[in-house]
Amino acid sequence: MSEILIGTSGYYYDDWQNGFYPANTLKTSFLTYYSDQFRAVELNFTYYRMPTAPQLESMIAKSGGRLIFVIKTPKELTHDISADSLKKTLPLFMKNITPLIRHNLLGAILVQLPQSFHYTDENRVYLRELLLGLSPHPVVVEFRQKEWLKESVYQSLTGLGAGFVCVDEPDLPALLPPLCLATSRVGYLRFHGRNKKAWYGTDATRRYDYLYSEEELRAWVPKIKALAEKTDKVFAFFNNHAKAQAPVNARMLINLLAS
Repeated sequence: MSEILIGTSGYYYDDWQNGFYPANTLKTSFLTYYSDQFRAVELNFTYYRMPTAPQLESMIAKSGGRLIFVIKTPKELTHDISADSLKKTLPLFMKNITPLIRHNLLGAILVQLPQSFHYTDENRVYLRELLLGLSPHPVVVEFRQKEWLKESVYQSLTGLGAGFVCVDEPDLPALLPPLCLATSRVGYLRFHGRNKKAWYGTDATRRYDYLYSEEELRAWVPKIKALAEKTDKVFAFFNNHAKAQAPVNARMLINLLAS
């Protein structure tokens, strides 16, 4: 069975103080504390702003080299695509994440596509070019439009060495069901919560305000173990960050898998 690394999507949240982080923990020490609790983290701030090499070097230092990092591609590569996306944004992104590669701490690059990214010829060509540009580093792709749930897509991902992101999210018409499969040597899961009413709202904190029960997570245990049999490494991250619920559920899943 492959190594299973569990953590949270992001770690720098004000409302985690006194919930996950001990009282009076300095924000500059958040990552140091986090790295004592978990072995992997998914960096989401890079979706909103381009990371810099010095910034990532600092994060590696603060975590003492103990953390494996997954880094999300900037929105200019997935949501705000333009003629400059592959020509300018992609090369800059790859250059700036060099510290993670050099220190062998890059677990994967996460490509999260929006629900508006439909299964079209144009989008298929673009995604292929993007994945080729990110290679040979490990890449995983999260679809939020179930039009992409096709055997031909899985085969294409396998051919490109890209992993399929398995998701737990609200049961809504266009979103993905709790499908768990491997298309590369990296298995990947994201737990977004099941807050159906707030999913399409403008408040991201409310969207991810959800606490999984032990019963809900227990249903994933056999799927995760089966995924681990087909891959070299499995990542599972909790994105239900409101009210410090993500680290609670991450610890819960760690315990369930160990039992």
